[in-house]
Amino acid sequence: MIEDLNGRVAVVTGGASGIGLAMAEAFLVEGMSVVLSDVDQVSLVAQVDRLSADAGGRVSGVVCDVVDPDAVAALADKARDRYGVVHVLCNNAGVGPAGAMLATTASEWRWTFDVNVLGVAHGVLNFAPQMVEAGVGHIVNVASQAGLMTNVLLGMYSASKHAVVGLSEALYRELELTSVGVSCLCPELVATEIFDVARLRPKWVDSGETSDTTQRSLAEILAQRGVGADLVANRVVEAIQTGRFWVFTHDVTVPAAMQRCRDIEVGQNPSALA
Repeated sequence: MIEDLNGRVAVVTGGASGIGLAMAEAFLVEGMSVVLSDVDQVSLVAQVDRLSADAGGRVSGVVCDVVDPDAVAALADKARDRYGVVHVLCNNAGVGPAGAMLATTASEWRWTFDVNVLGVAHGVLNFAPQMVEAGVGHIVNVASQAGLMTNVLLGMYSASKHAVVGLSEALYRELELTSVGVSCLCPELVATEIFDVARLRPKWVDSGETSDTTQRSLAEILAQRGVGADLVANRVVEAIQTGRFWVFTHDVTVPAAMQRCRDIEVGQNPSALA
C-alpha cells in the first residue's frame, strides 16, 4: 500500500476521458504528478492543457497506443525521464465492442484483445520490474464486472475482461512478497464513452453486422444509469492507500459473481441472469 500519495508519480493509460481522466484528476488532488497517455491526441492535448492550468508541471501527456509494445516502452521511458520513479500505473485503456458473438468478426476479436489484454500486459512488463527494483509501487488494472460474469451482448468484451481479471490475480500472487501492490477494478455501469468504439476503431477492423446498433443502445444506458467516473476514481485512490485488490463500484457485482460459484457448487449449468 502507498498511504501517502503526495509527491508520488502516476501513469494512466486511456487518460484523456472517462475513468482514466477521473483517476488522473483524483491523483492530482492527492498531490501526485501524473502522466496521461491516450491514443486520441486531440483529446489528450485538450485535457493536459486544462489540468495544467491548476497543476502546472505536475501533469503531462504522451500519445500512446497500448497495442504497440514499443510505444508503451517509450511511454515508460518518457515518464521516468520527466519525473523519475513511477509509483502508480493504471492500465485503463480499453475498448468495449458489443453484440452477439456470432455477429462479430475475427478482426474485432484481434483488436479487442490487443487493446484490453495485451495493452495491460505491455504496461505490466514495462513498469512492474522498475517498481520492484525501487521497492515501491502499485498497479491498477481496469477490468469490468463483465470480467466476473457474462451476458449475451458482451461475450467478446467479457472474454477480454475475464483475461484481465486472471492476469491481475496472477500478478498479485507473483508480487505478493514484494513491495508492489496490485488492484483489479471491476466497475459496472459508469458514465463513460467505453461503448463509443467507432471513434477509435482502426480501419482494418470489420465491425460486424449488428455492432454499431448495439453500441448506441448501450451508450444510452450508460448515459442514463451510469455512476460518475469520479466515484470510481475515489475508490481506486482508497484501494491504493489500503492495498486492496478487488475494487467494485456497485452492490450487484459480488452477488452476480457468486452466482457462478453457486452453479459450480451444485453442478448446474450457468444460471439465467436475474
